[in-house]
Amino acid sequence: MHIPDGFLATPVWATLDVAAAPAVLYAARRAQRGFEESQIPLLGVLGAFVFAAQMINFPVGPGTSGHLVGGALLAFTLGPAAATVVMTAILAIQALVFQDGGILALGANIANMALAGVLAGYLPYALWSSTRWRKWSIFAGGTLSVLVSAMLALSELLASGVRIGGTALGIALLLFASSAILEGGITLAVVQALERIQPRTIQAPLACRSAAVRLLALASIVLASVGFLVVSAAPDGIERLGQQSGIATQVRTLMHTPLANYQAAFLTSDSLGKAAAGLAGAALIYGACLLLGRAAARNRSL
Repeated sequence: MHIPDGFLATPVWATLDVAAAPAVLYAARRAQRGFEESQIPLLGVLGAFVFAAQMINFPVGPGTSGHLVGGALLAFTLGPAAATVVMTAILAIQALVFQDGGILALGANIANMALAGVLAGYLPYALWSSTRWRKWSIFAGGTLSVLVSAMLALSELLASGVRIGGTALGIALLLFASSAILEGGITLAVVQALERIQPRTIQAPLACRSAAVRLLALASIVLASVGFLVVSAAPDGIERLGQQSGIATQVRTLMHTPLANYQAAFLTSDSLGKAAAGLAGAALIYGACLLLGRAAARNRSL
């Protein structure tokens, strides 16, 4: 789902970079309202969990993989404004540290997943969570978040002049729909698991020392350290579309990092390198979200 550098035309990624910055700033200010200092560790735990879950690519079709995006899950647990801020932190660290998603295309990825995806995911929940359709609203939110993000990514590619044949476009839409349905199912399963451990997990703010939060922390560590053992090596939908359209050869790498592609280059063991990169990423996300939370709490008290 992450768009790399080289896929989008300069006017497209530049416009989205300019638009994303004030939108995220506005979301941060909205999240600050009613933010409690006791919620700060929760931001880090949820951010680390979503980051670790995004590392797990699973097959969604022949030669194609997908992964949990997590925007809807963040929106249900933190609210859409805070979810946007946390997702932005995840996307920024993925681009800058792991070379997952472009640096120039960061605004596009933020617009697709942290802004539009989060809001689209939260909409069904906001409308139907208090009705007998609550489970459906959670599933629909997860599904819609990925569909909207994927449609925006496709629109940006088309606006950049990328030629996508009818057959390739149809296959891409089918694969994105499959990923979206899986996202909805996984999101619902995670929410139900949390609420079995701690009833009303989503309706009320999570206590930072609750059983549900401890479960998320443990799951983050496990996924980050050993999740690579079950990861699909197939490209995701955007990468495969780039291969089919020929623009994959235009991918640019603006900087090289020791944790590129979720592999610690300074370790000779492939398995240890992947585990170290995953744990380092989860720790970075946790730390970044803690800093954001403390900044929000400090500004609110001024």
